[in-house]
This record gives sequence, C-alpha cells and structure tokens, in this order.
Amino acid sequence: MNKRLNIVLPETTVRTIDRLAMKGRRSRFIDQAVQHYIAAGSASALRARLEEAVLRDRDLDREVMEDWLAVDREQWHNIEKRNRARRNTRGVAKSTSQPSTRQ
Repeated sequence: MNKRLNIVLPETTVRTIDRLAMKGRRSRFIDQAVQHYIAAGSASALRARLEEAVLRDRDLDREVMEDWLAVDREQWHNIEKRNRARRNTRGVAKSTSQPSTRQ
C-alpha cells in the first residue's frame, strides 16, 4: 500500500533526482534512497560493515605490524650495540692526573 506525501525539497535536490531517476520513477528512487539510508545508518549495519572491514583488512594489518616489528627490532639492536660499546669503553680507565716528574 502506498501513501501520497507532499514534501518540499531544495531545487538542487530535485534536479539531482531528475538526473538520476528515470522519468516517472521519482517515488521509487526516493524510496530506495531512504531505505538505503536507514539500512546503512543502523547500529547493526554499522557493526556488519566494521566486521567486513576487519576481515578485509586483516592481512594489511598483519603486514603493517610486521613492518613496524622489523623497525622496532632494528632500533633495539642499535640500542643494545651502543650500550655494549659504552660498557667496553668504561673498562679502559684513562688517567686524568698530571704525569709524575719524580725520579
């Protein structure tokens, strides 16, 4: 069962509808647009889109994680290398006192 409505839309919206909808199909076009808007905006639809994105992007997420893990490991390796070098140079003591002139 259909019901006639009297609505007011901006001229630009009407021109867009006329451009996109076939002649005599405005009501159907508007109905489909409203149904799509409702379906896309519901909480369950949002959850479904998020779940799809997780499944779609999981490989990308794994690649990004592996790239950053490699960078992280490299930085830790550099830090450990610097720390070892510091420990090795500390073992060699340099005298800061004046040389003895006594004989």
